[in-house]
Amino acid sequence: MLVLLAGIFVVHIATVIMLFVCTIANVWVVSNMGNASVGLWKNCTNTFCSETLSYASEDALKTVQAFMILSIIFSAISLLVFVFQLFTMEKGNRFFLSGATMLVCWLCVLVGVSIYTNRYANDYGTNYQWQYHHGYSYILAWICFCFSFIIGILYLVLRKK
Repeated sequence: MLVLLAGIFVVHIATVIMLFVCTIANVWVVSNMGNASVGLWKNCTNTFCSETLSYASEDALKTVQAFMILSIIFSAISLLVFVFQLFTMEKGNRFFLSGATMLVCWLCVLVGVSIYTNRYANDYGTNYQWQYHHGYSYILAWICFCFSFIIGILYLVLRKK
């Protein structure tokens, strides 16, 4: 049981780090030539990153930014609650609060990445002048979606022994 809790803890820390990286990195969409990328915050070409995106004022992008930031916050809160519950909770109880908080994180990632996929990842509303593919930030966000769901469910199922 201790090994399982330690494994979940390590995956949870990795999820928090990956959420942080995928939110701040400007590699959600990359040109096939490899010289340009677009993220949630900036548009980078070669070694120069501009401070504004051409669609930065759109509500959809602001919503994606907000939900990705909320997912980081809820994931970190869930990690802290898990550590707190690990040392204060009585034996036999379940990690309900940690699991519920992690599932809220999962929901935030789902909403944020789904809006980005619908609005920007399929060349709708972006007006890219080049052929592109999804970058590692976009892929990391979907991996975090899966991990946060698995961790949330495991927290709800596990009991402290």
